[in-house]
Amino acid sequence: MFALISPYEQSWSNSTFPESPILLGQRVVEVSETEFPVALPLFWMPCANDVVADQYYYDSSKQKIIKKP
Repeated sequence: MFALISPYEQSWSNSTFPESPILLGQRVVEVSETEFPVALPLFWMPCANDVVADQYYYDSSKQKIIKKP
């Protein structure tokens, strides 16, 4: 499996009032069994079979795809 990452789209925590949302990392746009050509700056990262685009984000400092809290 591969996750399509958009470095210009941010992924935020789902905090509610009074807490402010926290920037988690970059958005996982799509998950696919195979890579296909995409325009820069989008890029592919290998990921686990259970990754779901709207439930995970990409942490560029750790270079890992992580489940949202």
